[in-house]
Amino acid sequence: MDARAIAERAAALGGEVIRRAGPAGGRPDVKGVAGDYVTAVDRESERVVASFLLEETGIPVLGEEGAGREAVREAVAAGGRGDTGRAWIVDPLDGTTNFVHGFLAVGVSVALLEGGRPVAGAVHAPFLGETWSAASGEGCWVRREGEPEGPRRVRVSDRTVERAVVATGFPFRRKELLERYLAMFGRALERFEDLRRPGAASLDLAWVASGVFEGFFELALAPWDVAAGGLLIQEAGGVVTDWTGGDGWLSGDILAGSPAVHEELLRLAGEVAAGG
Repeated sequence: MDARAIAERAAALGGEVIRRAGPAGGRPDVKGVAGDYVTAVDRESERVVASFLLEETGIPVLGEEGAGREAVREAVAAGGRGDTGRAWIVDPLDGTTNFVHGFLAVGVSVALLEGGRPVAGAVHAPFLGETWSAASGEGCWVRREGEPEGPRRVRVSDRTVERAVVATGFPFRRKELLERYLAMFGRALERFEDLRRPGAASLDLAWVASGVFEGFFELALAPWDVAAGGLLIQEAGGVVTDWTGGDGWLSGDILAGSPAVHEELLRLAGEVAAGG
């Protein structure tokens, strides 16, 4: 099974649903707190992606908008037990707020988990015409619409820490994390050249993998937000951890970047944790 190619095709199928709807193509329903939206386009993209993955592989599919959130947690926890069960994990429309506002930074993220860790995945930007994909040991590749030479291999940036542009996202669903996050935000803004907040974590991570940004940090994301993008960065020569430097980043507390920038992000997170 060519899991990378299957993930890439699945993400593209979800992207076709989104492109047909067009920017601002859905009336949002609030899932939880204000700003946490879902649309009919999210649900249709997930249906199309899941149907394709099940037909092609027979491996269970765990999507953000459907049942199976408990199964996602179990699959992530399996990484600490050495389990070998496999599951696809899908974010059918990452950046729904962007989508309903007509901002084109939205993605589709598809990853294959094995033993609780991503081993193949793809991130597709339907309005931007780019698809990133990776599999363990195979590197990270980007395909751009209109480029006849086909996909090309990419690596993380080698810009210095002082010149780094680092992406982030706000923990708007978890206001109790704001003090911790803002402490990190302030240190990062002082240390790096600049920060960015496009609003779709899967794309942020893909841009780190391809050297557009040098790093990324966020708290309280979901596994489907980071599984594919984290693998892209690892296969592009970068480093991905949680905020303590451990391998629990699928929990959603994530630091990622080139080796030098990740090291600096980890140092800053340590300062925040120590209250310094």
